[in-house]
Amino acid sequence: MPSREDNKMKRFFKPVEKDGPAKKPTLSSSFSPVKDSESAVETEENNDTTKKEPSKFLTWNANSFLLRIKNNWTDFCKFVENLDPDVIAIQEVRMPAAGSKGSPKNPRDLKCDTSSSREEKQVVMRALSSLPFKNYDVWWSLSDSKYAGTALFIKKCFQPKKVSFSLDLAGSKHEPDGRAILAEFESFRLLNTYVPNNGWKEEESSFQRRRKWDKRMLEFVHRTSDKPLIWCGDLNVSHEDIDVSHPEFFAAAKLNGYVPPNKEDCGQPGFTRAERMRFSSIIKEYVLSI
Repeated sequence: MPSREDNKMKRFFKPVEKDGPAKKPTLSSSFSPVKDSESAVETEENNDTTKKEPSKFLTWNANSFLLRIKNNWTDFCKFVENLDPDVIAIQEVRMPAAGSKGSPKNPRDLKCDTSSSREEKQVVMRALSSLPFKNYDVWWSLSDSKYAGTALFIKKCFQPKKVSFSLDLAGSKHEPDGRAILAEFESFRLLNTYVPNNGWKEEESSFQRRRKWDKRMLEFVHRTSDKPLIWCGDLNVSHEDIDVSHPEFFAAAKLNGYVPPNKEDCGQPGFTRAERMRFSSIIKEYVLSI
């Protein structure tokens, strides 16, 4: 017989009912097939050149970019064509950095020193060589293994002044696990992050890892206050009660009955009082969009 806790989880994970049958995404008129294809291309190019900087942004936790290419690429390409974003920020790329076993890695490039990794890189590069992605430059920040990692796609007509890969603003240094890419434009900065998960237990060091990240993020916004910041990505935090479906349930959540020593660390990772307070401190310090 299901327990009360099972029933709670069933209620929580109940899919949201749709108003009607699902419909396939439709493309905007600017991407409809036309006889005069050259004229359509010219129109798109003229629209982009009137803008000096990116103004439309798309962010997505892909949970393995390679799997999305293999399983969802047609739908994603249609979505990108329809939205026509200037910047696409990807988190959880989950493809390893270039470099053989035991040698230094290059987080800016995909691994290709084995037959399987070469095949995987070819799949990715082939997908990106076709429309709409051939219109974008891509920057990678990758982990040593198939874990975490970020990517940033920027339309070729919008060249950033600088791209770096660390909250310390060091151009050559990458965050561990490739968790950040920072692009600087004339009037703003754009930060793509895959923020570390808080975890459940103090003694497993994940609490300390998340505290350190939040502290460095606060220091980052202090150091870069000369320009507005667009901060996108998987931030691994639900800031307010309205951001979750069942705030009381999440606030009281436990893993195998474990209760952290500090009551502010209690609850579902991403919805603990400690994380939410630190996030509040960060966004209060900066003129930013999230």
